Amino acid sequence: MSEKIIIGIDPGTQVMGFGIISIVNRKIKLLCIDELILKKIDSHALKLKKIFEKTLSLIDEYKPDELAIEEPFYGKNVQSMLKLGRAQGVAMAAGLLREIPITEYLPKKVKMSITGNGNASKEQVSGMLKTLLNLKEFPTRYLDASDGLALAVCHYLNSKNGLSSQTASNSYSGWNAFVKNNPNRIK
Repeated sequence: MSEKIIIGIDPGTQVMGFGIISIVNRKIKLLCIDELILKKIDSHALKLKKIFEKTLSLIDEYKPDELAIEEPFYGKNVQSMLKLGRAQGVAMAAGLLREIPITEYLPKKVKMSITGNGNASKEQVSGMLKTLLNLKEFPTRYLDASDGLALAVCHYLNSKNGLSSQTASNSYSGWNAFVKNNPNRIK
């Protein structure tokens, strides 16, 4: 009986949501769900440092086999997109530093995997996660944590061991794979 541990991260500069699951015999067990609250930190650089440190501490504590993270999506506010991309980048860097394979998922893909509807609300995703994980109460006050958990569950459902045969957007197993797949991002 082998165990697989997956961490899901919903990066953000105000709140970073995360969820960690364990898979044993195709059964999903919740290990951790929480949020890193960054709203009171004024410096963007310090927020990024906190995201990096928290991601590294989660990796070191739970020893995940894989990391699923939300892929950046295009919006109208360029500043917000830039900040979100940086938050994602430092979380990915922590995973890459520990050589954890990383897979990115678009928000619609996550919603589709969890609820069957790519336009589902955060509340619908949270409710379905509660059902999938057989939880009496959902242990969070914000929906960013459930987004992180949804990424981990989505990754499992989209893996060869999960229930679905859908494929992810982008996967990286280390710095070399990231550089190979993103030559335009390297100067």
